[in-house]
Amino acid sequence: MNQYKKASFIKLMLRFTLSFFVIVTLLRLFTGVFRFDGFLGVKQAYLIDGKWQPFLQTQLMFSVVYGLFMAGYYKFIKK
Repeated sequence: MNQYKKASFIKLMLRFTLSFFVIVTLLRLFTGVFRFDGFLGVKQAYLIDGKWQPFLQTQLMFSVVYGLFMAGYYKFIKK
């Protein structure tokens, strides 16, 4: 039997959500270094004057959706 079938849905969702959140946030910051000419550009684009809130909200929203989808897939669909 699949190991994911035994785990609780909430634990699966949290595992997928947190891992996706960390990976995508790091990738977005890493690509921002090249897009905005360095760390100062990333700071000005994403992190100052309240811009960090929409940045994190977007990341969190997509991460939760991904976590719910993947947990549902592994828990209920995948054989």
